[in-house]
Amino acid sequence: MESPGCGTLVFSALLGLLGCYLLWTYLCRRLRLPPGPTPLPLLGNLLEVRNGQMAKTLMELGKKFGSVYTFYFGPHPVVVFCGYEAVKEAMVDHGEDFMGRGRQPTVDRVFQGYGLIPSEGNRWRQLKRFTLSTFKYFGVGRRTIEDRIKEECSCFVEELVSYKGRQFDPAIIISKAVSNVISSVVFGNRFEYDDPRFHRMLDIFYETFELMSSTWGQIQDMIPMIMNHIPGPHQKITTLLEELNDFVAERVKLNQETLDPENPRDYIDCFLIKMQEEKDNPESEFHMRNLVLTLNNLFFAGGETVATTLKHGFLLLLKYPEVQAKLHQEIDDVIGRNRQPNITDRSEMPYTEAVIHEIQRFSNVIPMNAPHSTTRDTVFRGYNIPKGTGVCALLCSVLEDPMYFATPDKFNPNHFLDSEGNFKRNEAFAPFSLGKRSCLGEGLARMELFLFLTSILQNFELTSETQFTDSDIYPRMTGFANVPISYQLSFVSR
Repeated sequence: MESPGCGTLVFSALLGLLGCYLLWTYLCRRLRLPPGPTPLPLLGNLLEVRNGQMAKTLMELGKKFGSVYTFYFGPHPVVVFCGYEAVKEAMVDHGEDFMGRGRQPTVDRVFQGYGLIPSEGNRWRQLKRFTLSTFKYFGVGRRTIEDRIKEECSCFVEELVSYKGRQFDPAIIISKAVSNVISSVVFGNRFEYDDPRFHRMLDIFYETFELMSSTWGQIQDMIPMIMNHIPGPHQKITTLLEELNDFVAERVKLNQETLDPENPRDYIDCFLIKMQEEKDNPESEFHMRNLVLTLNNLFFAGGETVATTLKHGFLLLLKYPEVQAKLHQEIDDVIGRNRQPNITDRSEMPYTEAVIHEIQRFSNVIPMNAPHSTTRDTVFRGYNIPKGTGVCALLCSVLEDPMYFATPDKFNPNHFLDSEGNFKRNEAFAPFSLGKRSCLGEGLARMELFLFLTSILQNFELTSETQFTDSDIYPRMTGFANVPISYQLSFVSR
């Protein structure tokens, strides 16, 4: 029989928990943040996330609570913007208010606010200006970078010819080809496809992408105070990123030993020269830690995101051979088969442009966007949002906004074509985000997608022994990144 003292103790404990819950709820409401699902102490809205589908959960909650609502990542409130109108109003019209960098616990232990992407304030402004000017110096936005991409396209085609039409998983070879473009700018050279260090570096990117998007990674982003101390696959993210930093640091050391300040060869050389120029400036952000972590960012953002888009794209063309046939016809009509595609061909190829845009829209590689935060106390649509509050501008809700896309859940190139077959822009096309912290590499990425896709389809027909279903091609609305299923295909010479 249970003693009265024990019963009193249990009752007191339950009463205490109830009191904590009521106090927590009261404090949450006092913040006057937008409404949202009621959070639990410590766990926040973790229990709202079903089957590790964070992005899909946030989309569904937007339908229930509206285009602006609050979701608690553990004890931390995050204001979520859903749909094009809300995201544009926040990221563009109120851009200065929401341009801070938000928390991302899966990688924060490594970056700690350093590097181009995780930084904010003066550090971010210095690194952004430098990166844009250095990219311009090395030809991003001019013909010189086009020549680098075309060189890599030729190497890629030559490598695919060697498979002689055999079926294989194209994931790693696509990553190698795309990553070599940013490598030529950052490191001054491309890697051979059989280079084991290059192969390992790309394995790190892919595995990190998957772990960050896994259920483990999503829970770590919500309750890092617990998950940082619990064994599991999410703990490997830090190890992988540190290994990548070691690789980058070795390349920096090689540049230091052979640096000629009068003739910079790549991004690393330019950064080292800037470090020397500003060595006596206490406000300078040009130091070794920012260099290594910015290089990490550039490779991660400039390589794997474009590669993942192409992997989605090839899968979609296998599912819709009629789309592939139309692309082949337009390529033959405009470019032919006797010369390489040029970026100037793009203006004469409306169907190809529409398909590339729809691949980006449908694949939705970074569905939740990079995390943002408020830079100052602000009022948005009547709600008070304190400085430092996390912000999620939900890109998947923009790219699937039914007000702007007739069939948002389906792959449909007609989203970007008018009634006469001309290319039609859509203001809700925002795979690179919107506002002041949109992707710096947008121009480079768009050039890569066009030149890689047209070069491949000029030379090959994509076929597979597998019959893919609608479920196979639909993006996995998980967490940080949408990675396509593993699949095999043949590149058959035309």
